[in-house]
Amino acid sequence: MSKISELLAQIKNLEIQTKDLVEGIQSGAYNSKFRGGGIEFSEVREYVPGDDVKRIDWNVSARHNSLFVKEFVEENELNIYLILDLSESNNFGFIKSKLDLSFEVAVSLMFLALKNNDKLGLGIFTDKLEKFIPSKKGKKQLLRIIRELIDYTPKSKKTNIMESLSTLNNKLKRKSVIYIISDFISDSYDKPLKFLNLHHRVTLINISDIREKEIPAIGYAHLEDAETGEQILVNTSDKNFQKQYREMSDNIIKTNQKNMNRIGIDMINLSNEESFDITINRYFRKKWKMKN
Repeated sequence: MSKISELLAQIKNLEIQTKDLVEGIQSGAYNSKFRGGGIEFSEVREYVPGDDVKRIDWNVSARHNSLFVKEFVEENELNIYLILDLSESNNFGFIKSKLDLSFEVAVSLMFLALKNNDKLGLGIFTDKLEKFIPSKKGKKQLLRIIRELIDYTPKSKKTNIMESLSTLNNKLKRKSVIYIISDFISDSYDKPLKFLNLHHRVTLINISDIREKEIPAIGYAHLEDAETGEQILVNTSDKNFQKQYREMSDNIIKTNQKNMNRIGIDMINLSNEESFDITINRYFRKKWKMKN
């Protein structure tokens, strides 16, 4: 089979795998999540009782000695970016790799964007933003992005989310809806995320593996950091070790969730031993109900 035929077969397989999510999400839920309230500035007008005080333009109000508010219009199309972490830790997986799950989630959201006639762009990062494809509409753009994901070889094994997001923010020229898909095993990245979320709508999709939460009791074993190669010898059958391992994993998830709640960013937690389409569908439905 030629490389082009193999690529087309892979794309077709991904389309079949992600069909449940794309067809399962109510279009109203998807549209309501991002389109309600509008993100495109239209004009400034005088304040009237009942207007949202958050929309007051204080600079214009000060010049005219009267309150003015910013008016927004709903977009007919969204600017969607999928930002994927391809660092080495994502190759880990017991049932399937976290990277495979990341691809499936990303492609599902791509087909969903295509279905809703939205623009689509891509970012790939490790310890820096290695690849950036500006957003465009249409299936040709979608196929280009999928091909890039399938063929791409990361230049680094390490992760630096802070550096990657800082670069990403400089590249985005218009307000966008951004999905960042990663295992988020990295040093603090709250500050660039908070800044990115000021100008865009950011959702984090956290990918984990069951063996990051529970480790089998198989006696002494070497645990290796996939990104640095550092190894430690542990007794996996030791009950204290098992307890500390679970607590450490739980604390990481809880801390990340707490930090994201504090800065107002949604985080969807997915595991590669579960069907992801149900979790994401539930997320969109929940947001839809909150707005209706």
